[in-house]
Amino acid sequence: MTFLCMDQSGEAFEQNNGLACLDLMKFMLAISALIAIVILISAFTMRKQENVEEQAFQMVHRDGELEIRFYPPATLATVQMKGTEYRDVASSGFRKLAGYIFGGNDRGQKIAMTAPVHMSMGPDGSSMQFVMPAGMDSSNLPAPNDANVKIELSKPSHMAAIRFSGYANDEAIRKQSEKLEMLLRSKGITQLGPVKYLGYDAPYKLVGRRNEVVAEIRWPTTP
Repeated sequence: MTFLCMDQSGEAFEQNNGLACLDLMKFMLAISALIAIVILISAFTMRKQENVEEQAFQMVHRDGELEIRFYPPATLATVQMKGTEYRDVASSGFRKLAGYIFGGNDRGQKIAMTAPVHMSMGPDGSSMQFVMPAGMDSSNLPAPNDANVKIELSKPSHMAAIRFSGYANDEAIRKQSEKLEMLLRSKGITQLGPVKYLGYDAPYKLVGRRNEVVAEIRWPTTP
């Protein structure tokens, strides 16, 4: 006896094994359900992401994928770490800073999460920084319970930036950092500091992820 089955494109074909046909249909239904769940989760996280405050900057110049931005001073919660690579410090740094904004401070106060998360990795160690919401600074922020978390004020600076998608890892960050430095050299732009990584999305955001690498530059290019 043969059974009429349906493939993924909707075309019918004959299958001698009825159980195999049923298993195939179950598999196709499971894949369709998984795709629907992924789409729903992505839509939810994108809506949620729209409500996250982002660090303010002024777009000064754009040349293809290269952006030149002016960043005014910002208040940052910072933690220094001994690890030298993203995979070594991303989770531990995030836990320390998240602990602070989720109530690990002398008031038990919760502080809104913002974007992006700043990360600097180098041979001498790494740092991670959360940008504090607008209107919050050292005068009104609670003191961290963790002595490793420091409240700092960044200096005003011009930064060059390029974006990339997907989940960040050491290889991707290294590749994009080299790309940014090459772009700056090719355009005669003086780089004043090391490349930093900026991450904008929560781990559970599956599609449309935004990452950036940035470096402080001299701007305008001529004194």
